[in-house]
Amino acid sequence: MTNIKLVIEYVGTRYHGWQRQPNLPTLQGILENCITQISDERIRLMGAGRTDAGVHALGQVANFKTESRLKAQTWKRALNALLPEDIVVLKTKVVAETFHARRSARSKIYQYRILNRKTPSAISAAFTWHTPIPLNLKWMRAAARSLQGLHDFSSFCGKASAAKGTTARLLRLSIERQQDIILITLTGTNFLQYMVRNIVGTLVKVGLGKLSSEKVLSILKARDRRQAGPTAPPQGLFLVRVNY
Repeated sequence: MTNIKLVIEYVGTRYHGWQRQPNLPTLQGILENCITQISDERIRLMGAGRTDAGVHALGQVANFKTESRLKAQTWKRALNALLPEDIVVLKTKVVAETFHARRSARSKIYQYRILNRKTPSAISAAFTWHTPIPLNLKWMRAAARSLQGLHDFSSFCGKASAAKGTTARLLRLSIERQQDIILITLTGTNFLQYMVRNIVGTLVKVGLGKLSSEKVLSILKARDRRQAGPTAPPQGLFLVRVNY
């Protein structure tokens, strides 16, 4: 068996997330179907992260094992010939049999993009959260410092994560402005369901002056999702890179 690693870029707008679901278009489902067309095998594609419906990726990583003798570059060309234009395989590589896209990962980087100006944008509407009121980045950065480190993120995760465990390690959380775009970048060893979007929703509430930066630490300690801010919409979120 050959273990093939893929690095994938996609626009998640048309898809119901990464994970295969019956009768719904998903990233995993479409990629698996294309692989089957090429090798005539039923395979299971393992993804590094289960991105939600509408979430994008600049560097999603996945792997699958195959009996095919096709070279890595041949897999790349063949898959891109079959995939829709909003999914692209950027890299392919033969890796050790023990490599697993999710279990072998050491950390992941997610980035959330906010368009922070009065006028919305037709071009970037599918890739940003439009927030017309100016955000105070100083307040948001002060709140972000409370979230870095190893914590129980019950206040910032979905019900599915709550059933499996709510501890995560956030290595870095940075907030910067590039003209009208605010970039919130999070690096962590693991992420829980909706964790990034719930953190962003809470930070935006801080930036609007509706929640004090000091309050975020008490929200974290409360382990109560009801106390945190709203879930930010999916279209502003990107899985940027998976580190091994």
